[in-house]
Amino acid sequence: MSEIKACLFDLDGVLVDTAKYHYIAWRELAEQLGFVFTEKDNERLKGVSRTASLNILLEIGGLTLDEERKAELAEQKNNRYVEYIAKMDSSEILPGALDFLKECRAQKIKTALGSASKNAMMILQNTGLTPYFDAIIDGTHTSAAKPDPEVFLLGAKAVYVEPEECVVFEDAEAGITAAIRAGMRSVGIGSPETLSAADIVVPSLAHISVAALRESFTSV
Repeated sequence: MSEIKACLFDLDGVLVDTAKYHYIAWRELAEQLGFVFTEKDNERLKGVSRTASLNILLEIGGLTLDEERKAELAEQKNNRYVEYIAKMDSSEILPGALDFLKECRAQKIKTALGSASKNAMMILQNTGLTPYFDAIIDGTHTSAAKPDPEVFLLGAKAVYVEPEECVVFEDAEAGITAAIRAGMRSVGIGSPETLSAADIVVPSLAHISVAALRESFTSV
């Protein structure tokens, strides 16, 4: 089993929770259009592109709109979402995330972000997490979305580490699949039922340490 030389992190659901702001922005748009959009409805939008999410939203509301109007609404929703995340601060870092990043630095393990978000830099800067990364690969650097492994392969390349020496931390099934396709080990953050393909699953980064990580992969 290769030595762990780099840890690659997804952003939302692993380091911070921005999903709630997506939901609020979609809910406000639905209210504007005259119907109710619930948290249960929102489950259908997770891991789905903005355009596909809007189509699901309109389906729930029983609305049919032309492409020009849909483009306007998608942009409106994103602008509202950006307004929310612009106000984020360090209090919104998820439990254990900062401590684990600090431990990686102390143990000389490279760290990279691997996120599809085009707003990742703003979120990292507002929460104070930027200095804890050797490389940041976000939606402005990639052409293919997870489960394509592109974002993680770019992350490994950016920190000069081979894929088999990397561990990916992900909260989404598509992200775990991307890690596997990249030839990397993976830690699922969340539910074992959803993330059964991951090598290890923990509720949050508060439930793992670098020492425990090394021990787990030595015994895998």
